[in-house]
Amino acid sequence: MRDQRVAYVRGALTELVESLEATVRVAHWHESDAVPDPLRASVALLVERLGKANRLAADKFSGSSRSVAALSAMTSAINRLDRAYVAYLRAPDEKETAVALGTEIARVRADSELDLPPS
Repeated sequence: MRDQRVAYVRGALTELVESLEATVRVAHWHESDAVPDPLRASVALLVERLGKANRLAADKFSGSSRSVAALSAMTSAINRLDRAYVAYLRAPDEKETAVALGTEIARVRADSELDLPPS
C-alpha cells in the first residue's frame, strides 16, 4: 500500500497502543519494585499520543478503497481505545478497569487488518 497516510496513522496507533500497554503494566506494578524508565517514559507520552491519534481519527479520508478501508479500521481502533481509556480513568476500581483496557488493547493487536507490529 503506497498511501503514506496509512503508514502515518498506523504509526500513531502503534505508539498509542504502546503507551496504553505501559499504563496497564504500571497499574499492575508492585510497589516494592521501581518502574523501569522506558515504561515510565511511554506512560508519560500517553496524553500526547492519544491527542495525536484522536486528531487523525477525526479526519475524513478519501482515496483508493483499500486505503480508505485501512484508515477506517485504524480510526475505529483508535476510537475503541479512547473509550476504553476514558472508562479506565473514570472507574473507581483501577485494577478492574485496567483489565478491561488490557482486553481492548489485545483485541486491537489481534485485528489482522490493522497490521500492528507484535508487542
